[in-house]
Amino acid sequence: MYYELYIDVFFLENFMMDSLLLLAVSRALKSGTSWGRNLLGGAVGSLLTCLTVVSPFPSGVKLLILHLAAGPAMLCTGIRITGPAQFLKAVVLLYFMSVLLGGMMQLFRPYMRSVSLFYAAAAAGHLMLSRLWTFLYLVQRERERIVRVTLYKADGTCVTADALWDTGNELRDYVTGEPVSIMDPGLAGRLSAVPEAETGFHLIPYRCVGGESLMQVFRIDKMCIHAEGSRGDGDAWIQCPVLGIGEAWHAEHGDYEMILNPEIFS
Repeated sequence: MYYELYIDVFFLENFMMDSLLLLAVSRALKSGTSWGRNLLGGAVGSLLTCLTVVSPFPSGVKLLILHLAAGPAMLCTGIRITGPAQFLKAVVLLYFMSVLLGGMMQLFRPYMRSVSLFYAAAAAGHLMLSRLWTFLYLVQRERERIVRVTLYKADGTCVTADALWDTGNELRDYVTGEPVSIMDPGLAGRLSAVPEAETGFHLIPYRCVGGESLMQVFRIDKMCIHAEGSRGDGDAWIQCPVLGIGEAWHAEHGDYEMILNPEIFS
C-alpha cells in the first residue's frame, strides 16, 4: 500500500501537539518554564519525529528512537528539568497526557475537514486537559489536608474521626486566647452527651454565614493527630485542646467531621 506524506503538514501537526503537551506537563510540574521554551521543545520534538519517520530504519528501530531519543530530547529542551526524579515524573506525565489528548483528537478527527479545525480541536483538547489536571490536583490537595485524629477525655472516652487541616480557621477563645478546633455536632454528640458539663465550658462569639453567633466550647484531656495524615514522622499530641461545636455546614460532604486550627502547635 502506498502512502503520500506531506512533511510540512506532518511537521506542523506534530509541532502543535508536542507544544500543547509540553505546556500541559510544564503546568502540571509547576516548572515555571516560559511559553517560548515550550514551543522550542515542541519544534525539536516535531523535527526529530519527522527525521525518524523519513529515515530508512526498520519500524521497530524508529519506534525506539521516538521513545528513547525524541521524547526525552523534547522534554529536556521544552521544560526546565532539575533532576532525575523530576525527569522521570515528566516522562510519566507526558505519556499520560499524550494518551488523553490523543483520545480527544481521535474523537473529533472524523469531523475535521481542514488543518485549521485540527488545530482548533487540539487547542480545545489542551484546554480540557488543563482543566482536568487542575481538578485532579485540587482533589488530591484536599485529600492531603484530611488527617485522622483521636480525641481523649479524662473519663476514658475516646473518639476517632477525620479532620480537615484548614489554614483558614483562625478562631480563638476570647477568654484564653487559645486556638479553637471546630467539631461537627454529630462528632460532639459522640464525644459528650452533655457539653455543658465538660471542663471549661463557655460560649464564644464567632462569625458565620448568617452573621454573628455563639459557639459552645470546652476542653478535653488530649488530642492525637496521627502520622498517616502526612503531618510528620510520628503522631502529634496536643494537651488540653479547646474544641468548639460548630454548625453542620460541612457534615453533608462526609469527608471530615472536624476542622483543625493550625495554631494548635504554636
